[in-house]
Amino acid sequence: MKSTRLSLAERLRKLPLGYFGKRDLADLTETLMGDVNRMEHVWSHVLGYLYGAYISTAIIAVCLLVYDWRLTIACLWGVPVAFGLLFGTRKISAQASERTKKAAVRVSDGIQEALENVREIRATNQEARYLAGLNQKIDDHEKVTIQGELGTGIFVNAASVIMRLGVATTILVGASLILSGQIDFMLLFLFLLVITRVYAPFDQSLALIAELFVSQVSADRMNEIYDTPTAEGAEVFQPKGHNIVFDHVGFAYDKKKVLDGVSFTAREGEVTALVGPSGSGKSTCARLAARLWDVTEGTIRVGGVDISTVDPEALLTDYSMVFQDVVLFDDTVMENIRLGKRGATDQEVRTAAEAANCGEFIRRLPQGYDTPIGENGAKLSGGERQRISIARALLKNAPIVLLDEATASLDVENETKVQGALSRLLAGKTVLVIAHRMRTVAGADHIVVLENGRVAEQGTPAELMEKGGLYRRMVELQSHSAQWQLNGNK
Repeated sequence: MKSTRLSLAERLRKLPLGYFGKRDLADLTETLMGDVNRMEHVWSHVLGYLYGAYISTAIIAVCLLVYDWRLTIACLWGVPVAFGLLFGTRKISAQASERTKKAAVRVSDGIQEALENVREIRATNQEARYLAGLNQKIDDHEKVTIQGELGTGIFVNAASVIMRLGVATTILVGASLILSGQIDFMLLFLFLLVITRVYAPFDQSLALIAELFVSQVSADRMNEIYDTPTAEGAEVFQPKGHNIVFDHVGFAYDKKKVLDGVSFTAREGEVTALVGPSGSGKSTCARLAARLWDVTEGTIRVGGVDISTVDPEALLTDYSMVFQDVVLFDDTVMENIRLGKRGATDQEVRTAAEAANCGEFIRRLPQGYDTPIGENGAKLSGGERQRISIARALLKNAPIVLLDEATASLDVENETKVQGALSRLLAGKTVLVIAHRMRTVAGADHIVVLENGRVAEQGTPAELMEKGGLYRRMVELQSHSAQWQLNGNK
């Protein structure tokens, strides 16, 4: 079971991120825990018993045929009929199992959602509504489970009744043969004695076969992971430089087109900024550039190499990334930053932390760099979590840097300090910056403006301001909003 879970986890690690958009965390957790546990039970308890029952019954049937083939048929005719009935209702059992599994996933999803958003639920006084919704999901799961078990029980018991009709037919046929003088009573007694024992394992087998049908849903869910193509490619990445070239790139998510014919070049030694309204495709471009997703149209080349031909693990050795949604682990500050570079010394970690303006708040922590920060940095503020993420990227010191709203959680003072550190430490690298605040990208070498998944315009900040297009309008709107006051007056 442990090896199966490890195998699934390793497979998930190699899948493109697009797959995780189809199955949420609760669904995948149910597969790794519930489905694997069910299949382990089937492999260790169900299959062995079934094989033993089949083999022993076959041997007994052959032995009975030696004594009298007519009584053997009368005794065992119900067995294939019973199993035929059970296999004939296999589709119904599978559908019931699928409904039960979906209901279980909804319960897990509801519990996870409530735990992750407990602060918002309390802040909005929605405890009663959420608990009512969760209780409803639990009740629905219980109802679906009972219906499924009841349906399966009816089919299993009906098959058992049909099989045991063999006792009656054995008595009738045996009595007829005794009256005609073809057999004696002791032979009939022998068959009656045997069938009282031979039906017992079949009763258990019928229940186990029903369980086997139910487990098929779990097997299908696990096979879906194994059958999903992984992001593969060459294990060696040797680009000539680190220019990132988008060549008529298109991308669709769940049949919804997100990018259409996007073309631009992020040059080495320059800062290229992606700006545009929310939903324009900026973050998608960053993820495609790192092959976290694969393009559906066009190509992305780094140093002349099509990244779709490179294994993601090999490709990402040349990338440092800081996304808006920071992911931290339940470990110390030191180890969370050290994730950026395997084997980094403590001094290297401290240097990166200072460059990202982390030193001040780390020194205030009870144990400094050795302070545990809780699950996903629960003991830190949003700005502190973001700065640790930046320090991690700086420690890696990769030739390509992707920054997706990297300073979104920082106050003005810390944002200025971090931007200064980034300006010094990212010199000579290929930098792709995504930001909503125009002042963040005012010093960029090249700006690409996206709108509705297309490149609306691109150029230097001065060129775009002079052009008077979408970029200028966004700058003016943000400048206007900056003058807003609480009393509504300018």
